[in-house]
Amino acid sequence: MTTDDGGLESDGRPFLTDRESLAAVYERITSSVESLVADANADGVVVAMSGGVDSTLTATLAADAVGSENVLALGMPYHKTEQAGMVDARSVAEDLEIDFREIHLRSLIDAFDESISPALEPDRESLSRPNQRNHALGNVAARMRMVTLYYAANRQSQIVLGTANRSESLLGYFTKYGDGAADCYPIGDLYKTEVRALADYLDVPDRIIDKEPTAGFYVGQTDADELGAPYAVIDPLLERVVDRGQSLEDAADEMGIDRKTAREVLGMCDSSEHKRTVPQTPGIDDRDRA
Repeated sequence: MTTDDGGLESDGRPFLTDRESLAAVYERITSSVESLVADANADGVVVAMSGGVDSTLTATLAADAVGSENVLALGMPYHKTEQAGMVDARSVAEDLEIDFREIHLRSLIDAFDESISPALEPDRESLSRPNQRNHALGNVAARMRMVTLYYAANRQSQIVLGTANRSESLLGYFTKYGDGAADCYPIGDLYKTEVRALADYLDVPDRIIDKEPTAGFYVGQTDADELGAPYAVIDPLLERVVDRGQSLEDAADEMGIDRKTAREVLGMCDSSEHKRTVPQTPGIDDRDRA
C-alpha cells in the first residue's frame, strides 16, 4: 500500500512481504529504474551478477523496467569457488534473455597484489588478523568490479545498477567505492527478508533464494559469520531500532536475543555511518556541497 506522499508502508507489519505490498514495491522499483534511464538519456543498464539472490533480483527488475535487450550483465569471479555462482548467473541471464559476459579477475588482482603489496607490506607475516589480507584483496576485487562496470557503462551509454540491500547498507557491509558506488540501487530500500520475498514473488529459482549469503571475500566466507548473526535476527533488530526507534534493550528483549549480539550488530551500523554519507569538506565560509 502507499502513503499520501506516494511512499510505501507496511500497514503495521514489520516487512513488506505480502503479495499486495510486493506488487506495489515491484511497480515502484521498475518505474524508478525506467525513469532514471530515460532522464539520463541512457541506452540501458549494466549490472553485476554473482548468482546470488540480490544480483539476480536486480537483473530481473532491470529487464522488466527497460527491456531485456537493454540490460548487460557482467559475471566477474575472483575465486574458483565462485564458478558455481557463474553457472547460476548465466542460466538466469539466459532465462531473462539478457546479454551476459563473464570476466575473470583473478589474474588482474594477482598482478595488482604482486605490484603493490611488497611496497606496503614488506613483512606479510606480521599482519595481526588471519583474514586481513583476504579482506583487503576482497575490497580490491569489489572496486575492480565497479571499475569494470563503469567502463562497460561508459562504452555503451548505460547506467550502473548496484545490488546492495538495506540490511547491508545499514551495517556498512559493502565496499566503499566498490559495490557502494553505483548510480542506483533498485533494492536498496529492502531488507534481506523483503529481497527474498520479492524474489519469490517474481519466481526467481528457489536454489538461488535459498543460497547461503556470502560476499565472496574469501573461500568459505558467509554473511552470518562476518556479521555475527543471520539475517533472520539482523533484519528484525534493525527494523525495530532504526525504523521504529526502539531502544537496543527493548528490541533485544522483545526478540529474545542476548544484548551482546544486539550491541555488536548495531555497533556495525554506528561505525559504518561514514560509508553512507557524502565525503566531508572543511565547510569553509559555510559553503554547502553543490
